[in-house]
Amino acid sequence: MFKSQRYVTRGVNDSISQLIQTFIWNCIDRLPENCDYLQVFRLEPFGRMQQIRHTSEQPEHQMLYMLPTDELVCARVYVIDSDDYSTMLLAEEY
Repeated sequence: MFKSQRYVTRGVNDSISQLIQTFIWNCIDRLPENCDYLQVFRLEPFGRMQQIRHTSEQPEHQMLYMLPTDELVCARVYVIDSDDYSTMLLAEEY
């Protein structure tokens, strides 16, 4: 899973910094083989840090990350794998 072509929607490109996009793809790269096709990333400011909560349902997975950045954002980002390609999109673009 998540080994094919990767795409980012316009919404993600316009609202999520390149640093955070790269961080999310790196989280995807570290997933085990038997992961869920849908990965969820909740982004929230936490003081001067960007909090990123990564979850999935099958198998149940949850990680919390803190990144120092000046571009704090509040958003829910989905990464969906369809075997042919993987797409990073905002929840409201789903």
